[in-house]
Amino acid sequence: MVYAFSIVRWLSSRQEFRSTGTNLAQSSPPDNGRHAIIADRIFDGQHWHVDAAVLMEGGRVMAVGSPGALPANATQQRLPPDVFLAPGFVDLQVNGGGGVLLNDNPDAEAMKAIARTHRRLGTTACLPTLITDTREKTRATIAAARQIAGQEGVLGLHLEGPFLNPARAGVHRRNVIARAEMRDLDWLGELAEVGRSAITLAPECVPVGFIRELASRGIRVCAGHSEATADEIVRAIGEGLTGVTHLFNAMPAISARVPGLAGTALAEPKLIASLIVDGIHVDFVTVRAAFAAKSANGIALVTDAMPTVGTTSDHFRLMDRIVALRNGRLTDENGTLAGAHLDLATAVRNAVMLARIPIEDALRSVSYTPARFLGLEKECGALIPGARADLVALSDDLRVVGCWFGGAQSAH
Repeated sequence: MVYAFSIVRWLSSRQEFRSTGTNLAQSSPPDNGRHAIIADRIFDGQHWHVDAAVLMEGGRVMAVGSPGALPANATQQRLPPDVFLAPGFVDLQVNGGGGVLLNDNPDAEAMKAIARTHRRLGTTACLPTLITDTREKTRATIAAARQIAGQEGVLGLHLEGPFLNPARAGVHRRNVIARAEMRDLDWLGELAEVGRSAITLAPECVPVGFIRELASRGIRVCAGHSEATADEIVRAIGEGLTGVTHLFNAMPAISARVPGLAGTALAEPKLIASLIVDGIHVDFVTVRAAFAAKSANGIALVTDAMPTVGTTSDHFRLMDRIVALRNGRLTDENGTLAGAHLDLATAVRNAVMLARIPIEDALRSVSYTPARFLGLEKECGALIPGARADLVALSDDLRVVGCWFGGAQSAH
């Protein structure tokens, strides 16, 4: 796979570090804050580098190359031999973490707290996600996201609802699910002012032209909680639909003659489908089938995380219901799944060890692919010159042992 953007290719251990043609060993004065992390293996988002280093300065990646060619003024940090580096994870759907649920606290501080919790677990960029709620709370959340977007790893906001199909509501409250009208664009357009933003909706529950208008404003539109037919999805793609939220969940199963949203998502290369790989939402064989159909370039692993992640708590309140954690499963009193008790490192581990996905594909699906979905592939999700120096160090058994955010090592 060749990058669609400029990247420093791996150089042999006897060659010089280079970044866009510059010999870094001979450039810039000393004491400029350059720092290098050296590892036996580095995955840059697309390719492996063996016995390599990531050189950083000013919170940005300068190059990936040979440790023997590092500039003399760069401080160095060598990782143990059983630890490798990868781009920090990017999560497109995070409802909560660290005891915080965005629906309960729709403000900038809650978004920061959620992002910090997941950063300890390897996620350096995310979209805090609001589950279907009242119009007033939704607008307040959009306003808060506008304040914080671009800070603390908060890329923007994901609205999951309110324009969903009530027949596929899942844990979303039916009394606040709405059918869209064109006038809803007046307030929903505020989402375009929030960094990178996304909305999950049911295409069959919005007027013709609605998706086109959202997409024209730069809002990523995903289909989810939907019973749309294949024809309806294809029409939505024509209007600008680019994503599918938690593939296989809150949508009809594929059948031989009725592909529905799930079947169309697998068949359409223009759609990036998110997937919850916790062994509860989707069977591991089905996970493998999804990767086989779409490749890692079409699958973005997400957590759909709830407040229990990063805590020892075994329950929380979701609006008017108690959600309990039992054997890794979050359900309300009716047994309905209510998000996931999952972090992206665990999703990667599950994908590799239980679904038998190649490690490169699993890592790409939590870094480069979600970043590309948001149009941020030059900013995050890959270790390339100019990208934010967001990195995660993983042990051979795929557990997070370190994380760097903007070049600074985070507490773990």
